[in-house]
Amino acid sequence: MREVAAQFERPVLLFSGGKDSILLAHLARKAFYPASIPFPLLHVDTGHNFAETIAFRDQFVRELGARLIVRYVQDSIDQGRVVEETGPYASRNGLQTVTLLDALKEFKFEAALGGARRDEEKARAKERVFSHRDAFGQWDPKNQRPELWNLYNGQKKHNESFRVFPISNWTELDVWLYAQQERIELPTLYFSHQRPIINRDGVLLAASEVVYPVGNERIEQRIVRFRTIGDMTCTGAVESPAASLQDIINEVAAARITERGARSDDKRSEAAMEDRKKQGYF
Repeated sequence: MREVAAQFERPVLLFSGGKDSILLAHLARKAFYPASIPFPLLHVDTGHNFAETIAFRDQFVRELGARLIVRYVQDSIDQGRVVEETGPYASRNGLQTVTLLDALKEFKFEAALGGARRDEEKARAKERVFSHRDAFGQWDPKNQRPELWNLYNGQKKHNESFRVFPISNWTELDVWLYAQQERIELPTLYFSHQRPIINRDGVLLAASEVVYPVGNERIEQRIVRFRTIGDMTCTGAVESPAASLQDIINEVAAARITERGARSDDKRSEAAMEDRKKQGYF
């Protein structure tokens, strides 16, 4: 993070209100203390976020004393920049790429820090810490720079940019252990609770105004928690009794499925994540 602040004039921290971006903001506060965080936070709101996430985001940013920029996928739809999917399986998750790229261009951000980790998904395992993006914000996995001895090259041409992933080499278990060590407050969605759920092709989606039963599907009350927090239309829950950080740590240590294993957007094709990243997704 200090390398980013030193090498770039206009960095930004991508903030979703999820555990990884919360941890990034916590690390940023430590990195620059007693000064304030020297870059704003940017959230791309799909309009289909969990209400608990948005409430936590606003409270967290107030306590952090940081500047929050929010850009909305709905605005991109209204402007004709993207076309919304229709039907019961529609999701806005893929649409947020355009909103993100427009926001980065609007504020001329040169480097966007994100909380992605290499253990999440095979496409993300190809990322460098300083991930070079071309003038269109796109990622070429075959054209990335070597990072030897923890030296990071931020040299770029006009209109090129970087995505920076400070916790690339952390695992999901590392995140939970650090949250426990630092006593970091997290959204209640991560902990066991009862919720109306729809089982859609093996993915447990939270029933809502944008996720409703189709065909033979029905709404069931289940005790679940979420390992990731994203768009409600594609973020699956897991059945779990884990109600504390220690419970989650024990559960994650024994898990054999990655946290994105319950994301329906990653199941659309074998290379779904990589395709989105090539288009400019973080």
